[in-house]
Amino acid sequence: MHIIKTYFFPAVLLLFLSCKTQNLKQPESKLKLWYNQPANASVPDDKNGWKDDPEWLKALPLGNGSLGVMVFGDVNHERIQLSEESMWSGSNQESDNPEAAGEQGKIRQLLFDGKYKEATELTNKTQICKGEGSGHGNGANVPFGCFQTLGDLWIDFENNPEYDNYYRELDLENAIVRINYTQDGVNYSREIFISQPDQVMVARFTADKPGQISFTCSMNRPERSETFTQNNQLVMKGALSSGKGGNGLEYVARLKAVNKNGKVSCEGAELVVEKADEVILYLSASTDYQLKYPEYKGRDYETITNNNIEQATQKSYNDLFAAHQKEYQGYFKRVSLDIAPGEITTVPTDERVRNFKQTLTDPHLAELLFQYGRYLLISSSRPGTLPANLQGIWANKIQTPWNGDYHTDVNVEMNYWLAEVTNLPEIHLPLFELTESLVAPGEKTAATQYHKKGWVVHPITNVWGYTSPGESASWGMHTGAGAWICSHIWEHFAFTGDKEFLTRMYPVLRGSVEFYLDWLVEHPETKKLVSGPAVSPENTFVAPDGTRSQISMGPAHDQQVIWQLFTDFISASNELNRDDEFIERIKNAQNRLAGPEIGSDGRLMEWAEEFPEVEPGHRHISHLFAIHPGSQISMEKTPQLAMAAKKSLDYRIENGGGHTGWSAAWLISQYARLHEAQKAKESLNTVIAKSTSPNLFGQHPPFQMDANFGATAGIAEMLVQSHTGLVHLLPALPLEWSNGEVKGLRARGNFEVDIKWENGRLVNAGIKAKQDGVCMLKYRDNVLEINMKSGESKLFDSKLKEENRK
Repeated sequence: MHIIKTYFFPAVLLLFLSCKTQNLKQPESKLKLWYNQPANASVPDDKNGWKDDPEWLKALPLGNGSLGVMVFGDVNHERIQLSEESMWSGSNQESDNPEAAGEQGKIRQLLFDGKYKEATELTNKTQICKGEGSGHGNGANVPFGCFQTLGDLWIDFENNPEYDNYYRELDLENAIVRINYTQDGVNYSREIFISQPDQVMVARFTADKPGQISFTCSMNRPERSETFTQNNQLVMKGALSSGKGGNGLEYVARLKAVNKNGKVSCEGAELVVEKADEVILYLSASTDYQLKYPEYKGRDYETITNNNIEQATQKSYNDLFAAHQKEYQGYFKRVSLDIAPGEITTVPTDERVRNFKQTLTDPHLAELLFQYGRYLLISSSRPGTLPANLQGIWANKIQTPWNGDYHTDVNVEMNYWLAEVTNLPEIHLPLFELTESLVAPGEKTAATQYHKKGWVVHPITNVWGYTSPGESASWGMHTGAGAWICSHIWEHFAFTGDKEFLTRMYPVLRGSVEFYLDWLVEHPETKKLVSGPAVSPENTFVAPDGTRSQISMGPAHDQQVIWQLFTDFISASNELNRDDEFIERIKNAQNRLAGPEIGSDGRLMEWAEEFPEVEPGHRHISHLFAIHPGSQISMEKTPQLAMAAKKSLDYRIENGGGHTGWSAAWLISQYARLHEAQKAKESLNTVIAKSTSPNLFGQHPPFQMDANFGATAGIAEMLVQSHTGLVHLLPALPLEWSNGEVKGLRARGNFEVDIKWENGRLVNAGIKAKQDGVCMLKYRDNVLEINMKSGESKLFDSKLKEENRK
């Protein structure tokens, strides 16, 4: 066995200096990211996990839910950076604190007595996890672990650097990267895709003259790997750190080449291709991880990857691509969006992003970003895989920012806001499988940490069933996370009407309800039920005693997510014809919950008292959950509270809020729900101008995928909403999108919605029922009630009068 050599080339070989920018072609579709330069594979990554790598943010992502790659497109020394969904260091751990419960009554009394300094000190001392927790977001070498890179595939063409006619694209309609260039009078092409049906990456290299394809392949990883050749495959294997001094997950990546003419050989730690007419590379990768608490290891990853390679090489390239295309387009092509009728732009994507920072104008870019979010979710989340994490499925570091984990205080939820409304309900399923896996460890945490029934999870979790608080109470004492993630259960049912799914997930809902019913306490003055000690995620206030604190009783966020959970559970019980004493207890408790309050300045209050914020422009807007993604506050049903929420939101923005990618993306949906079209559009502008990379990846910074997912969800909310029981058409259409059409969006009640508009006004709307039901359709001041049968389609004009479909 031989350790791989790494191909890092001097930074002076900057490829944009050595190539001409004349293009062989222009994109034939608006749904392409395209460039006239490669990402430079010669620049090594920064070892600091909290620093972005500019060239990596020019590479193009591919994925099938379990395997992800970033294609640089470098002409002479190609780099294909590899990721696999379960490449997690760490292991399960005992982190619940049995001493915590005994101090909670004392903390509550201190808070009720206004002794915030003492309450905060006692909370920070007692209401945290045992051990190292997440390692303060640097958990690669502690039991919490870290999502990390699989490594790199290097393809050395051993050519001189001169080339021209360079063109590189990511085709969103077909989920394929294409690269074309001319070198020494030869036109070269590369096509790369990742097949979900065949579970392999396929990369085809061709030239317009015979015998021109020669290169050397190698694979490496920054640590804990060995590379060798075996049975005509290039193999990279290793074991990740368990965080406890030993090995954790084991992994393997396999590469095989099939050539037309020429020669392929495996020598030491390299795969060598010589003078071929065409070469197809096949790559498969896996770990021994399985989502099964408490024993997560056991998958036969060696056999699976070998079978994937051998079976794929028996099929033609065209057959592999056709199967990939059919499966992928079955998801992607359900929705189309055109908010900028006209010609296809002839400006490369990276230039468009740079131009937008100055002009804030490019409607085609908003279209592209909308569909890119759908593409990224499909690529990083498929039925049977792990859900998309903070980086989707793409990581080029050993220590990724915030461990690349599942943050449950907004981020993993934001990843899936687009799933239902943009017609990807199956893509939502991995989040529910993760949620189900948290019940057993969450029950243990509830019993040990709180002496309560049911199950609980806090603001972070991983693939190892981590449900304990964080290592710092200021952010880690977020007990509302379970209620928040459970809101997705009812949302999925509301959109799909899938009673089999609701029956399966009902015990998960009930277990979460049991915890909060046990956790809530009566406020001694108001007699209302309040949660606490609790935080409003990551925000800090100035207490009456002058100290800074995060801990209080009954913060608005907790009260809102618990209200939503109780509402959803009651609705689920009605749908499933469940009626018992427990449900009556929930109804009574919900009626006693402390609800949203308006402060003396007219803003929706974040805490139960009017505490001054330490950061008036704080990135989190958790106390506005009830506007979006919740439904407790709306313009239609609670206009006074909605106006208070708007004032609170405006205040955040005026003081610098929305300064991170995901936060600005959330603002799009918030303003859309408040029917503030121009402010929603301004928030979208902020995402593109301040938090978008050349390859359109979102930025916190550093890179974080939720801005992409949140932006797509926000655009959908601007076009159709259904959270109040009405299918509301064009509730937040900005002036810049005066003409357009969208097809295939979905509304609660299991309706598909097509909308066409001109000069800012509805032309017609098509409604298709996927099940029997009543559709309450709204456009401006017109409301229409429609009884529809499953499979029935109707078309309505701007006055909601029915038209004949042509």
